[in-house]
Amino acid sequence: MGERPRVLAVQHTPDGGPGRFGTWLAEGGLALDVVRAHDGEPLPGRLSHQALLVLGGGYMPDDDERAPWLAPTRDLVAGALDGGVPVFGICLGGQLLALLAGGAVAAGHGEPEMGSTALTLRPEAEHDPLFHGLPRRTTAIENHVDAVTGLPPGARWLAESERCPYQAFSVGDRAWGTQFHPEATAARVRAWDPRRLVRHGFDPAGTVRRAEADEPASAAVWRTVALRFAGLVRGL
Repeated sequence: MGERPRVLAVQHTPDGGPGRFGTWLAEGGLALDVVRAHDGEPLPGRLSHQALLVLGGGYMPDDDERAPWLAPTRDLVAGALDGGVPVFGICLGGQLLALLAGGAVAAGHGEPEMGSTALTLRPEAEHDPLFHGLPRRTTAIENHVDAVTGLPPGARWLAESERCPYQAFSVGDRAWGTQFHPEATAARVRAWDPRRLVRHGFDPAGTVRRAEADEPASAAVWRTVALRFAGLVRGL
């Protein structure tokens, strides 16, 4: 049995780790190397891993003044796109992928989404290696005020929500971005600052209850996506 393919995961905030998505990737036969960039851990100058996972955080993709590691992160994503290395970007990671591939991202755009949110898969998802055959309606944890406002040219639009159209997309057949957080659980929602939820118009207790109720069904959906991504990295 050969060595497991390795995934480089870029973490932007102390509580923004790979969570259950990393567990599912390991279940799918991959090994995860997490760089806690927010904590000063250095990113490699070039990508030698077999896949790249860029996680979420409260920054814009080009917010280099507050998060100086974003510039080398963009270089890694650009190199992965050029080299056909599989990429999965979550929230900030998805926005960064969209921007690099020619799309548009805006700060404070539209209405915020926080907690478990209803998603609708678009017809294009049926032709996607990761999203095909999933339930047309599902849920995922959201936690954003910034958003992708324009998809890259030629991108496949995979999922939408009532407040935010560009919830999931793919660039070619090796790169995916999501606005939602497939790695996040109800436990993560319980740890959020209730004052922030109230400030954005959400009821803290109700937000937690919805996340807990929706978790069993949504976990099955996003585990499927993670395992399919792992299979793609392994060449299955």
